[in-house]
Amino acid sequence: MATLTIRNLDERLKGRLRVRAASRGRSMEEEVRQILRTALDEPQSASPNLAERIRRRFARLGDVQLPVAAREPIRHLGMPEDSPASGANTPFKARARKAAVRP
Repeated sequence: MATLTIRNLDERLKGRLRVRAASRGRSMEEEVRQILRTALDEPQSASPNLAERIRRRFARLGDVQLPVAAREPIRHLGMPEDSPASGANTPFKARARKAAVRP
């Protein structure tokens, strides 16, 4: 058997434990063993994931329905060198020419 020492126990808590043990006809030590046995024999429920814990916490506040904002279709923007108005001196083409000239 193992021994457990509990330090800095609040005097009020110790008094309540003494009264509880006496009312059940047990020693304080036996009462503590019984309390621990009862607490640790309860089946452990699987901890829900974070999203489920958040949902449970805010469920009592009710559901919130937000309006869906109207959206425009995605615009496809071409690169500057794809544009018919782009001349030979665009920065993209100038860099490409310099890279091609280097040995």
